[in-house]
Amino acid sequence: MRHLYECAIRWADMDVLGHVNNVTYVDYLQEARIDMMAVHADMRGGEELAEGVVVVRHEIEFVAPLVFRRKPVLVETWVEQIRAASFTMAYEIYSETDAGRIVHLRARSVLAPYRFADEMPRRISPPEREFLERYLEEAPPHRKLELVKGEPRHEYALKVRWSDIDAYQHVNNVQYLEFFQEARISYVMTLHNRSDGRWSHHAVGRVDVSYRRPMLFRLEPYAVRSWVSHVGTKSFTISSEVLDGDEVLAHSDVVMVAFDAETQRATDMNVHQRERLLAELPD
Repeated sequence: MRHLYECAIRWADMDVLGHVNNVTYVDYLQEARIDMMAVHADMRGGEELAEGVVVVRHEIEFVAPLVFRRKPVLVETWVEQIRAASFTMAYEIYSETDAGRIVHLRARSVLAPYRFADEMPRRISPPEREFLERYLEEAPPHRKLELVKGEPRHEYALKVRWSDIDAYQHVNNVQYLEFFQEARISYVMTLHNRSDGRWSHHAVGRVDVSYRRPMLFRLEPYAVRSWVSHVGTKSFTISSEVLDGDEVLAHSDVVMVAFDAETQRATDMNVHQRERLLAELPD
């Protein structure tokens, strides 16, 4: 069984290309997850799982652009796997049109129940397991990214805002994608300025984020270090880490796709862009 959530789109959700920004989609996923477990749940048992969890990992694949409209976009949510102390949720964001179903995004999240009062993980309770099993579906094969481990080539000083903090005094999982976006844009602008020609437009094709330690509010900036970990003909991947000193708090791999704004389709990167990116790869 799947849960269906109607998600309203806000004008502030748009990016410079007129699409819903890749960061905003994760907010939609969080809203759909809370709606499934607490707001419009068809049985009790998932209330604590709605908000009393930490995100271990997000894997997000962007399929088709979504533009602003008054009609809500649809989000289906279900469960792919249940373990003793974690579970995996899957999502599909789509629109119903006269031509049929248009999928904008597919994603999965690994979530772990957490006792925030004690700052300790906990096991899934029997009522929670019974609730999750109602939404359990077999998971399709998952495609992993093939990346090169490189040395960081760019460092960005990240300042956390008070509004980034959730009710448990941690940085909300959604905000990490915005942090990585800020660092990535700074890095790409640096690469662009070092190249000899104009770059192609590019859009985000996929985002994988792993969360390792909570990030807290503080006045001192965190460091975000980034490097190029893959270069193809139409896309490239930037990997990044948020650090507190030498400790890695979160890691991301983001696939950027060269994009033709007129045709709204992927295209080959131009030679200047590709040469500059290849120079960033380790020997």
